[in-house]
Amino acid sequence: MKERVLVLGGGVIGLSCAYELGRRGHAVTVLERVVCGGQASGAAAGMLAPYSENTEGPDDFFRLCLESLRLYPDWQAEIKRSSGLTFEYTNSGSLYVAYHDADLLGLQGRQLWQRQFGASGVILEGEALRRAEPLLSAKVKAALHTPEESHLYSPHYVRALEQACRNIGVRIEERLGRVTVEEWRDGLALRSAEGRLFEGDGLLVCSGAWAGELAETFGIRVPVYPIRGQICAYETDYAETGVRSVRHMVFSSQGYLVAKENASLVCGASEDVAGFDTSVTDRGIDRLRKWNKAVFPFLEERTPFHRWAGLRPSTQDGYPLIGPLSRSDRIFFATGHYRNGILLSPATAKLAADCVEGKVSTERLRAFAPERFGA
Repeated sequence: MKERVLVLGGGVIGLSCAYELGRRGHAVTVLERVVCGGQASGAAAGMLAPYSENTEGPDDFFRLCLESLRLYPDWQAEIKRSSGLTFEYTNSGSLYVAYHDADLLGLQGRQLWQRQFGASGVILEGEALRRAEPLLSAKVKAALHTPEESHLYSPHYVRALEQACRNIGVRIEERLGRVTVEEWRDGLALRSAEGRLFEGDGLLVCSGAWAGELAETFGIRVPVYPIRGQICAYETDYAETGVRSVRHMVFSSQGYLVAKENASLVCGASEDVAGFDTSVTDRGIDRLRKWNKAVFPFLEERTPFHRWAGLRPSTQDGYPLIGPLSRSDRIFFATGHYRNGILLSPATAKLAADCVEGKVSTERLRAFAPERFGA
């Protein structure tokens, strides 16, 4: 049965879910408080790096991230075809750097368990490391090279997702302010700040850092909090030379650096708790500048040309909320993806759409259950 689905939130997760639901024939309406992709999604660095960003071991979250990475080649091609737009999608591979012998042992341990999950990573040292990334600091002792990891340009990706949604008939309503749920037990009705009423058969909550507003409505704890991530970018000579000065995504224990086709080198992310404040601070950017020159010494003489911030929806246990509300057959969640919304967009879209269609087992969703934090 085809449903009229309301998707609350027009970030990368909301748009991805809306596209997948629309592609399957459902009548979908996206309800966005400001503009699509205006918060964490458009501000993200766009890294698709589950191996580099999950360093502890193969938990349920890592497995979901890895599933999403493997969906990306076909997913991004489909979004490009459906939208008629293009965006950068680069299989650059990654380097996770180490400065000391103790750090090298940690890389070796990660290499071993990640190989069991399809990684072909190798540890590079000496001349092999300098050939791979010539401008790395001489203080870098070694790096774990993971060829499978990629990145994309988030603003263009989100724009393409939005256009793909529109092209298949998804209705998008923006600048609604806070949207409240007026009825969800005997029907489904949501109202915008200006009083517009939206009705449907199902509701998919994708409102990111604002999902906690619905805790009282549904009678469950929704511990999703905004974490401000501050990012900066440096100019490179890629536009003139056609050669990337930085060839891989480069990670350290302090953050990451990734070179884009628009000739920028993006450095992030300095994180702090600042409520819903998206202003950029000198202190936040200085944190980035203090460590990035230890990775690439040439940055010491350069000043970022662009600085920005986004709000990342962090949950209490670090896992997103994905799945149905047990007390209702019309309320579903797909929110709280923290810094992995871009990476997780295809896997979440398919999982959320399967939830709406009743195709997912309780066991599959156990680790991400929206009600796991109690009433």
